[in-house]
Amino acid sequence: MRPITVLSPRLANQIAAGEVVERPASVLKELVENALDAGATRIDVDVESGGIARIRVRDNGVGIPADELPLALSRHATSKILDLDELEAVSTLGFRGEALASIASVSRLELYSGVSGAAPAMVSVEGREMIPAVTPCAHPVGTTVDVRDLFFNTPARRKFLKTEKTEWNHLEAVFVRAALSRFDVGFRLSNQGRATRSLPPCADEASARERVITLLGRPFMEAAIQVSAEAVGIRLTGWVGRPTFNRAQADLQYFFVNGRIIRDKLVSHALRQAFRDVLFHGRHPAYVLYLELEPDQVDVNVHPTKHEVRFRDARWVYDFLFKQIYRLLETDRPTDQLATSPSEASPRASVVPQSALLMQQSALGLAALQALTAPPSGSALYTEAPALGIEVPPVAERESELPPLGFARAQLHGVYVLAEAATGLVIVDMHAAHERIMYEALKEALDDQGLVSQPLLIPERVAVSSREADLAEEAEPLLASFGLSVRRVGLEIVAIEQIPALLKNADHAALLRDVLSDLAEVGVTDRMLAARDSLLATMACHGAVRANRQLTIPEMNQLLRDIERTERSGQCNHGRPTWTFLSMSDLDRLFLRGR
Repeated sequence: MRPITVLSPRLANQIAAGEVVERPASVLKELVENALDAGATRIDVDVESGGIARIRVRDNGVGIPADELPLALSRHATSKILDLDELEAVSTLGFRGEALASIASVSRLELYSGVSGAAPAMVSVEGREMIPAVTPCAHPVGTTVDVRDLFFNTPARRKFLKTEKTEWNHLEAVFVRAALSRFDVGFRLSNQGRATRSLPPCADEASARERVITLLGRPFMEAAIQVSAEAVGIRLTGWVGRPTFNRAQADLQYFFVNGRIIRDKLVSHALRQAFRDVLFHGRHPAYVLYLELEPDQVDVNVHPTKHEVRFRDARWVYDFLFKQIYRLLETDRPTDQLATSPSEASPRASVVPQSALLMQQSALGLAALQALTAPPSGSALYTEAPALGIEVPPVAERESELPPLGFARAQLHGVYVLAEAATGLVIVDMHAAHERIMYEALKEALDDQGLVSQPLLIPERVAVSSREADLAEEAEPLLASFGLSVRRVGLEIVAIEQIPALLKNADHAALLRDVLSDLAEVGVTDRMLAARDSLLATMACHGAVRANRQLTIPEMNQLLRDIERTERSGQCNHGRPTWTFLSMSDLDRLFLRGR
């Protein structure tokens, strides 16, 4: 064994660089965060060769005094915190004082800065421990950090970098996250001397929406629901995509806590559960959300890259996020998605009254519409689902009113209902739509009664790890609120004594293990509700009207009205869309009208 020695400053910096500087994108993240902390309102980024050859970040912040420039490149040197109290309530993006020192240890770095009322100056270092000389320079108020030849002195690290195109994609992703974090700051990104992004500061909500469209695409914003929720000491704003706008990967998920983008298991779990029964299997929701809370309620000092955070009251944050997004999705109705002002509606798109259709058919020598509305024997829609308590209204719809989904006109192949809306065509999957209607009705009926517990004649003993047994013992009150009574009877044995009556046929041991797994991973669980909803979804699927069932026009219209009234009616229980809309302009494009 070698004797214990103190690492050289150079080696210590390079080790720290391994934690902070993973690739060129890591450099850009640290430099942009420093610029934002300096109060910059304009940040320009210039990149060459995917950031491997050069990354230059210029800002118009407060700048660094000339005598502090060498200190800025020292390890653990920062102006952002002074003591533990400030660390526990830190509000800046950077505070460790490692970024510039780590970057300088693996690159050729030049630092230029000017402050108001003083002569600007610069320093330069080349990947080794040295005392940089301060020299005068020409520079406006603000700071420029010019990083060249990244990892030139650590070839083992450099060979692990990907192609310039891949590194550029990572750089662009960091730039997008930074631009989404601060709408009041202007950003510009240049690649090989050519500007690829130029984003002026946003003065209002409309310009902020335009920035999101520029960065994430118009389809996201067209499918987004605006979020604005507030409780004591916590606030959530931003946009969340409707369930129909989903992704194959979790690549359009941006979550900011006090302006800092994070990746947190608790947050991801809460948002995923909010989309639980409206998202197709294997798909991911899209969102851009901003959570604001007191700095002392969140610990950002849990990882060198500051991507992870720890909330002081994790359950409080989880419940707030879940409930707000869940309620937002349940209140999103066709009325919101198809809202069109009278001035926007095309004159030719007005709905033709039912009586006028009858006259048109007679004039054309077609079968009268009444012949299509006679219910086939034994095939009425709602007589097979009495649990809903819905009946076909005794009178026809009032033709003077125009519901969001319009009026039914036909049924296609016993599967789809075609309806004429104010500005186009609505196509409804009748089984998927009726399945959602029944599912929500069953949930509402059960919520009114609550989860009834049923004691087991013989308690079921389940073998678990000692940690899981500890969790079960700590969470007894939480589990009891879901109708599950669990008692610890040994070091690694727990006994299930009561279960929710609705889940009497479930695998109780597997359910308990899943619950404990959730508690161990994110500290919260809603497996009981998930299992309950899964059973109700199965019941609703079997009770919903089937394909090839011929519906009458009044039955189709009743289905449309029920969709308009039902929560989360845009998707069935499995996440499939229940209806879609084709505007008149969409139909015109299909048939090349106007060309």
